[in-house]
Amino acid sequence: MGEEKIPDAREAQQFVGSQIEIVSDTEVRGYSRIRGGWNNGRAYTVYFCAVFDQPIAKYVTFKDGKFYNNQKTQFDSGKKTAALLSFGNGGKEELNVKIGISFLSELKAKNNIDAEIPHWDFNVVLSTLQNKWENLLSRIQLSKDTSDEYKRMFYTGLYHTMIMPVDRTGENPLWTNDEPYYDDFYTIWDTFRTSSPLITLIDSKRKVDIINAMLNIYKREGYMPEGRSGNDNGRTQGGSNAEVVIADAFVKNLKGIDYELALQAMMKDATVPPGGNEEREGRGGLLDYLKLGYVPYGTDRAGNRTIDYSYNDYNIATVAKGLGKTELYNQYMKQAENWQNLWRADYENNGAKGFIMPKDKDGNWLDDVVFGESKIQKPTFKYTPVIIESPWYVCHWCVFFYEGTSWEYSFSIPHDVPELIKKSGGEKAFENRLDIFFDQNLYNVANEPSFLTPCLYHWIGKPYLSSDRIRSIIKNNFNTSREGLPGNDDSGAMSSWLAFHMMGLYPNAGQPYYLINTPLIKETVIQLENGKKFTISAKKMTDKNRYIKSALLNGKPYNKAWITHDDINNGGELVLEMDSKPSAWGTTILPPNK
Repeated sequence: MGEEKIPDAREAQQFVGSQIEIVSDTEVRGYSRIRGGWNNGRAYTVYFCAVFDQPIAKYVTFKDGKFYNNQKTQFDSGKKTAALLSFGNGGKEELNVKIGISFLSELKAKNNIDAEIPHWDFNVVLSTLQNKWENLLSRIQLSKDTSDEYKRMFYTGLYHTMIMPVDRTGENPLWTNDEPYYDDFYTIWDTFRTSSPLITLIDSKRKVDIINAMLNIYKREGYMPEGRSGNDNGRTQGGSNAEVVIADAFVKNLKGIDYELALQAMMKDATVPPGGNEEREGRGGLLDYLKLGYVPYGTDRAGNRTIDYSYNDYNIATVAKGLGKTELYNQYMKQAENWQNLWRADYENNGAKGFIMPKDKDGNWLDDVVFGESKIQKPTFKYTPVIIESPWYVCHWCVFFYEGTSWEYSFSIPHDVPELIKKSGGEKAFENRLDIFFDQNLYNVANEPSFLTPCLYHWIGKPYLSSDRIRSIIKNNFNTSREGLPGNDDSGAMSSWLAFHMMGLYPNAGQPYYLINTPLIKETVIQLENGKKFTISAKKMTDKNRYIKSALLNGKPYNKAWITHDDINNGGELVLEMDSKPSAWGTTILPPNK
């Protein structure tokens, strides 16, 4: 986000102060103090040190719109500072620069240069960096006949996924310990669905470090992050989705995490209101949610908060059960049904019946809701399942459903799809509902709430329809151009959605399985951290032969359109035999339910 002229403008960075010093004829140091961004939190300082391989020939420094000759320092007085340098006295045409940064001090920035690049060989730096990325990206190998277009799409997806959150271990200005420290969770609402599970699949050690960093933040600051940047928690968009990340790690048997502490952190989210800053962390509207079983209209983002909290409660139940806490498990499994309290069973729209809709504190369904933020006049508008409220009716954060419609969110029940099908009128009605959603362009490919929806045909025994939808979505919305990712990539969320589907897998985050769809790549080999490999092969696959006729897992017939994480992590081969028409494969053993 760029700097805004309006102080404390939402999501905008704000300049606080800066300083610069020409230390010698080959070194410049300084810092900038910035606040805001995604969190509107405390100011943070980024220190830098720049060193050059030839001496500065001339310089001027800058402060608050003025240039100064023969003045090597500009101290911090809350104004913008800079230095303009020129080189060339030695007759060299090439200038090499090394820049170190730190969140601790200028000297630490200098030390980071000395520790990480003690030489002046640019090619060594480049090859070292390339080798690090090659080591990571090569953990998934695509068949040699994969097109360049698909290779670029896939590996760009992996690259985007691994950029955030950022490992700042050893660079934490807030406290000192030996535990991992990560920043730039931007945000877990975006990343829990696909980015986080993809990191688990190809770099579980990193995922363990990320979760331990989240728990470290909880121990020091009271809540795990939902969004975090500039060393400060904020913002929440819906649920307390750190719960999904922890449950996902738990059911996939990631070691090196204190799950008793993790459950304690999850329970803090679920039981203690965040005290006046409900956009920063925890659960906004929590007391109403616990009392009524839903977040009533009038609390920002009441609709998706209710849905998300229901799923987060399911995540708590998952971990509680695994830790032998039966009473806690029973309580939170019951709360995982709370999404049903906003299900308006008789509401019809566009040929479908039953939607998650606004309800007030007294239990009344609301057809008309307040327009805008006026405290005096209170005009209303008619709320329907196709409305996107912001920015036309209310502010971006004041909506009932954050960045989506009731049509989208009424499918977004990842832990209770069988009950959702039942409430929608049964399998035939649910299939019709899905078809309406996609065929009438009610689906938004560019945002996360609908990530799972193309796969929901699996739960009515028609996985081939899921594959058809996914292939169509990718064909129409993803490519290698500048517009090749729809919407905002959100820390690799969109990219990881694509990468999973290109392999033919799709996670249901917080649960220990992946849905199987027709891959876009004929063979994918996943190099697992335990030294084993898992291969997915699609035999005889063409544009025409795009349906799975049968499958073999390690040489034995496999009739489920989903596979457990353990089956993948144990290594082996999933062979998909392709055909030109749908078959009975995957139609009888439906994905697990809660």
